[in-house]
Amino acid sequence: MSQKSKGCNAERELIHLFWSTQTWAACRVAGSGSMHYPAPDIIAATQKRNMAIECKITKTDYQYFDKQEISELKHFATLTNIEPIIALKFSKQPWRFITPEQLKETNKNYVITREDAQRVGKLFIELIANQTKDEANKNPS
Repeated sequence: MSQKSKGCNAERELIHLFWSTQTWAACRVAGSGSMHYPAPDIIAATQKRNMAIECKITKTDYQYFDKQEISELKHFATLTNIEPIIALKFSKQPWRFITPEQLKETNKNYVITREDAQRVGKLFIELIANQTKDEANKNPS
């Protein structure tokens, strides 16, 4: 399977996770990473919270990001007034969610290790916990 296919499948997995909550909507952004304009991989939202998400999967113990990639995510988030989030999936680990500020800057890139992602990153349920609870209280079934 190509690296692009693996990335697309990972993005679809996240979209299914958001929709499974019954309070979040999510969609992939067509052309993300291949357009001249900044665009996240996924946009996820409820009535009260919106996220622009950059997704990465890796088999190694670290993940590098081009500085331009992170700059574009932050720029898009600023223009649209939504929260920039990075979704990371390391081999045999659950998704972890971090902010761009939690990355470490190197001379040419940003990087995060598997260990740091596990330490500072939120699990999916933690990422959506407050919003899901608030929405559920607002619209009891």
